[in-house]
Amino acid sequence: MSQPPLLPASAETRKFTRALSKPGTAAELRQSVSEVVRGSVLLAKPKLIEPLDYENVIVQKKTQILNDCLREMLLFPFDDFQTAILRRQGRYVCSTIPANAQQEAQSLFVTECIKTYNSDWHLVNYKYEDYSGEFRQLPNKVAKLDKLPVHVYEVDEEVDKDEDAASLGSQKGGITKHGWLYKGNMNSAISVTMRSFKRRFFHLIQLGDGSYNLNFYKDEKISKEPKGSIFLDSCMGVVQNNKVRRFAFELKMQDKSSYLLAADSEVEMEEWITTLNKILQLNFEAAMQEKRNGDSHEDDEQSKLEGSVSGLDSYLPELAKSTREAEIKLKSESRVKLFYLDPDAQKLDFSSAEPEVKPFEEKFGKRILVKCNDLSFNLQCCVAENEEGPTTNVEPFFVTLSLFDIKYNRKISADFHVDLNHFSVRQMLATTSPSLMNGGRQSSPALQDILHEAAMQYPKQGIFSVTCPHPDIFLVARIEKVLQGSITHGAEPYMKSSDSSKVAQKVLKNAKQACQRLGQYRMPFAWAARTLFKDASGNLDKNARFSALYKQDSNKLSNEDMLKLLADFRKPEKMAKLPVILGNLDITIDNVSSDYPNYVNSSYIPTKQFETCTKMPITFEVEEFVPCIPKHTQPYTIYNHHLYVYPKSLKYDSQKSFAKARNIAICIEFKDSDEEDSQPLKCIYGRPGGPVFTRSAFAAVLHHHQNPEFYDEIKIELPTQLHEKHHLLFTFFHVSCDNSSKGSTKKKDVVETQVGYSWLPLLKDGRVVTSEQHIPVSANLPSGYLGYQELGMGRHYGPEIKWVDGSKPLLKVSTHLVSTVYTQDQHLHNFFQYCQKTESGAQALGSELVKYLKSLHAMEGHVMIAFLPTILNQLFRVLTRATQEEVAVNVTRVIIHVVAQCHEEGLESHLRSYVKYAYKAEPYIASEYKTVHEELTKSMTTILKPSADFLTSNKLLKYSWFFFEVLIKSMAQHLIENSKVKLLRNQRFPASYHHAVETVVNMLMPHITQKFRDNPEASKNANHSLAVFIKRCFTFMDRGFVFKQINNYISCFAPGDPKTLFEYKFEFLRVVCNHEHYIPLNLPMPFGKGRIQRYQDLQLDYALTDEFCRNHFLVGLLLREVGTALQEFREVRLIAIGVLKNLLIKHSFDDRYASRSHQARIATLYLPLFGLLIENVQRINVRDVSPFPVNPGSTVKEESLTLPAVNPIVTPQKSGSTLDASLHKDLFGAISGIASPYTNSTPNISSVRNADSRGSLISTDSGNSLPERNSEKSNSLDKHQQSGTLGNSLVRCDKLDQSEIKSLLMCFLYILKSMSDDALFTYWNKASTSELMDFFTILEVCLHQFQYMGKRYIASLTKVVALLLLSWNRNDACQIAAAGQPG
Repeated sequence: MSQPPLLPASAETRKFTRALSKPGTAAELRQSVSEVVRGSVLLAKPKLIEPLDYENVIVQKKTQILNDCLREMLLFPFDDFQTAILRRQGRYVCSTIPANAQQEAQSLFVTECIKTYNSDWHLVNYKYEDYSGEFRQLPNKVAKLDKLPVHVYEVDEEVDKDEDAASLGSQKGGITKHGWLYKGNMNSAISVTMRSFKRRFFHLIQLGDGSYNLNFYKDEKISKEPKGSIFLDSCMGVVQNNKVRRFAFELKMQDKSSYLLAADSEVEMEEWITTLNKILQLNFEAAMQEKRNGDSHEDDEQSKLEGSVSGLDSYLPELAKSTREAEIKLKSESRVKLFYLDPDAQKLDFSSAEPEVKPFEEKFGKRILVKCNDLSFNLQCCVAENEEGPTTNVEPFFVTLSLFDIKYNRKISADFHVDLNHFSVRQMLATTSPSLMNGGRQSSPALQDILHEAAMQYPKQGIFSVTCPHPDIFLVARIEKVLQGSITHGAEPYMKSSDSSKVAQKVLKNAKQACQRLGQYRMPFAWAARTLFKDASGNLDKNARFSALYKQDSNKLSNEDMLKLLADFRKPEKMAKLPVILGNLDITIDNVSSDYPNYVNSSYIPTKQFETCTKMPITFEVEEFVPCIPKHTQPYTIYNHHLYVYPKSLKYDSQKSFAKARNIAICIEFKDSDEEDSQPLKCIYGRPGGPVFTRSAFAAVLHHHQNPEFYDEIKIELPTQLHEKHHLLFTFFHVSCDNSSKGSTKKKDVVETQVGYSWLPLLKDGRVVTSEQHIPVSANLPSGYLGYQELGMGRHYGPEIKWVDGSKPLLKVSTHLVSTVYTQDQHLHNFFQYCQKTESGAQALGSELVKYLKSLHAMEGHVMIAFLPTILNQLFRVLTRATQEEVAVNVTRVIIHVVAQCHEEGLESHLRSYVKYAYKAEPYIASEYKTVHEELTKSMTTILKPSADFLTSNKLLKYSWFFFEVLIKSMAQHLIENSKVKLLRNQRFPASYHHAVETVVNMLMPHITQKFRDNPEASKNANHSLAVFIKRCFTFMDRGFVFKQINNYISCFAPGDPKTLFEYKFEFLRVVCNHEHYIPLNLPMPFGKGRIQRYQDLQLDYALTDEFCRNHFLVGLLLREVGTALQEFREVRLIAIGVLKNLLIKHSFDDRYASRSHQARIATLYLPLFGLLIENVQRINVRDVSPFPVNPGSTVKEESLTLPAVNPIVTPQKSGSTLDASLHKDLFGAISGIASPYTNSTPNISSVRNADSRGSLISTDSGNSLPERNSEKSNSLDKHQQSGTLGNSLVRCDKLDQSEIKSLLMCFLYILKSMSDDALFTYWNKASTSELMDFFTILEVCLHQFQYMGKRYIASLTKVVALLLLSWNRNDACQIAAAGQPG
């Protein structure tokens, strides 16, 4: 059957173009063609090379290593890592934990929390860790290129003359630059001052002989004779000099004199300096050229060098050097490192940098300083008996400030109580003797010395914190006064604006009587509010003022009612209906600086900025009620144990037990016993003017209300250890407000009458009760009342109790716990409780423990974050004590759950802080329990099994960094604390742990190589985490064993893998090869047999032989993988070349290996790269490609689009139909990355397979390619290498693109520059003729690739690129438009 006739080239091209009707078709077509071709060729896996037994080798070659002059390149340092303790730094002058807390604590959870807040930070420090990242993270920092000297090249000289006449002038003396400058007084014998500067017009001109003059004039009329000239051929340099005047610069002359000039702006100054320096450079180049021309007949290198020195002497006398060595030293010092010139080295790419990790610290939201200045009402007079003194309010008022959030409908801060009364007004109240700091916590005597009683008495400044600021947060002030009667009656005198002197006297008289009789009782009076924030960013609304003072409504007192009132706050029509009290509340708000002095926290613990002997007022931090949302929760770092009690309402309208119960006062006490004579604890925070801590607190009283509502907040400092007897006792009093008896003593005795009791046990099932409670009220309080229990059928257990209103729940009360040592979460409480039972001797049942562990998955997220270090510490403790695998696996599952929750809430930083600072492996006792690293490794293996729960294993993969970091830290602490770091590497860990590590690597690999499509994030993270773990294992473990794990890893990959797997593999190699001791790991030393070899006798490896890859394992593996990757697609090639180049850049910049001998030794490790490049020489030999990447986002990614070059050496492209004709030859091959099987212009697949490694099947410029060389390689360097670098895989023959070529050539030049002369001569002696030719071809390509083409070429090329991009964008737009039209 005859073959169908082949279409002409142009027809085929058109057909292919027609196939590209939709965007993206080219990529699909390229992929399909590529897969067909690749599938038809057997891609063999390169064989694994067994690494050397590193530990044995360094023992066997110990003498050789110690005698090596560069032994530091062969040995790990002894002090490579160590553990350290960092003192925990807090904000406070003393510990926040009460002195007796640890003795009191009995619960395991409380004990562990206290231990967490008391413990210092435990770190593992790696001495050379700064060298374990990419070159950009090296400690010496990459120098910037601003020190490079400016050169003027011949190729630009003509362009400068043609195009820059306006700025640099012409040979005929045309104007080069002109402008106004200030000239210092150069003839003055005294120093130049600001006044000596004179404004002159300067002209820079070029004379006929090519020299330059800088003339200056009084004005812009340059036709006149200049006032003076500066001859620039005598100028030595131009430098900036701002000592006398801004924007000044100095011209230094040969005769040591100088001229000082100044411009009007920095830009002008820089323009003048640049222009003048350019002229000086041209003068210098011209002088040197003349000298070189005079010395051109002298062939001897020495005389040339001396001639250049003498030429320099004649031009710059002060730079003269007398010897050849001095000149060589000068050159070496001023020479820039090769990679400084590489654009990749200058890119600011910190994507691989690890995040900065800080210890846990107390964090706050937006902090607001609230200053209470004054509260004044229209009703005023002098309250003193003798009427001598200032005019003040006629009675005491008390202000309570708090924050309300109407967006989320909640109160978000504790109350801040303020007494703004004048001293004379305070005297109206019966005084109480204050006692300081004797509450629930035992404070140290030192603390009592710091906090002075008087300063604590009347706080006026508070610091509020808001985690989620937004405009709907209000600062609310509630104003109370001494109980006198109804709110309406008490407020009436303050609501009139008439003549108030008589009214004031009357109110004052009543107030004095009330203060004497009912001074401890308060009544609601008024309220006001103001907004805090302008926006959600936390910008304070400082211009806002408090609203009018609104009268309190006795039926709308609760916090819920307040939230409803605030919801109408911005509705004037609603607010206008509220009755207003005439007065003014002056409170200002401000931001809080980080160094704000003299404040105490909510537990009254002073901060470090506290000044003891100051009269400055103390500022009080007010507790924020942070929303119970994980993302707003911080791990606790300090001891805090507060209970806030809120009596809500009492329903007493149906009671028959008491004759009078209307003006009801509630007294709240906190007790630890229900015995008859037991005293309440002195742990309730007092109000201004009273003691700091009290035994009881009263809520505000409502006159003539049988069902009163309350809004009071009582703050209690709880004892560290709570027990079943701790309870709140509420005592109800009827307060007699009637004072009509005119002072009869009998009446005064019955101010208050007890009308009931109620109690609330604080603990239920071991946890503090915090939900809203409805509790009954009793008419009596017998001893042992807590023991009362209803048994049903009218029977009960405990003392006889007379219930009010048939034991109905008449009192509504709620509590709010703010504690860092007690948890409200039932699951967490149960788990710790069970752990405490088993640790105290109870038999631990595996199944029971597993039940409690599983229940931890239901733990609330915010609780988990808040107690994160304590929870993780306990879980790791259980892990080491687990006797059954099921327990260990379930512990690990819980840890995985905790870690996943933290990540999902964006709180990964807390986990990093925990691992780095808080995690501490427990002391190891082999007989009692095991190590964390061994048990965790085994559990991870179980969870990674294919039969295990895939959701858990996916989470483990995704967040594997945490588990590997814990393994690393556990290993380090184990080695140091058990003195195993002194042992030989292969004796440090038991064989069981080596096996466990190997199993984890082997179990992890299928997940990485098979889940990358379904679960890319998890497999990518696992791959990176494994690389970091393997890298760090080099620091602790048998290094030969670690090499084997790398081999196990690499064995899971093969040529022809998807691009993602290549990315994983090279990411792994990048991380591992960035180890701080990568050079010693590769042992750059002789490996010959027989006597100990000197480096001079070294038989260097120039090819990737098996022996080389075995002895220098990491570098051999990397070069083999790069060689294989060069046969892959462009994206894969770029990744591989990037890893290699970045590693070489790191070697170049590493200050530990800065000397030439160090660099030469490093170069010996990379000599096989020569062979690698020679194998690909035809793909590198591209000399007509644009130095600019063209359309990098193009879908056809395998081709390098070429532009016409102006290099005269390169044959230009033919125009017209030739370009079209050549397209068909290249396009299909470029799409698939190899020669296309579909055209008659290329051989078939079998011929591709057997082609010479340097044969070019696709040439972008056949005219420039070297002729084929198939000479025999009997004397070749790779005669011992059976299959070269590439094995028997497919050899690609398409050209590499510009960026790949340049990166490979930079690597080549670095090795060539660094290697010793002996190594280079040896190479030339060993290489075959063919290889030598290829070697020099690569050098020639370097000349072409890095040739400077001139400014004009760059400008024209930029225009061409811009035009091409524009045309491509238009074509894309047309295709999209066409695709959108109906067919």
